Amino acid sequence: MNHIRLAIYDMTSGTAEESAEIACKGLLPIFKSQPGYVRYEVGKLDTGGIVSFSIWETSDEAQSAVDLAASWVAENLADRISLREGHVGDLLWDEA
Repeated sequence: MNHIRLAIYDMTSGTAEESAEIACKGLLPIFKSQPGYVRYEVGKLDTGGIVSFSIWETSDEAQSAVDLAASWVAENLADRISLREGHVGDLLWDEA
């Protein structure tokens, strides 16, 4: 069973699209280089915020991704986004 890491961010400046592009160029390659990486998705919420969703092979790898993302966001997006909530859990099914 795979595991998920989910984060919801509020925008503090700029646009969701700008922040997503920065994450795609910066965080995605880091995630891809980590053991257990399966997939990473980012979306714009109807509130204007961002949802970040990644899939990992183990719970420990998903939790490690939480720490990686927090560190990377603090260094690269802290002036644009603020974490509202984050979760790690079991992926029950995946259409992909």
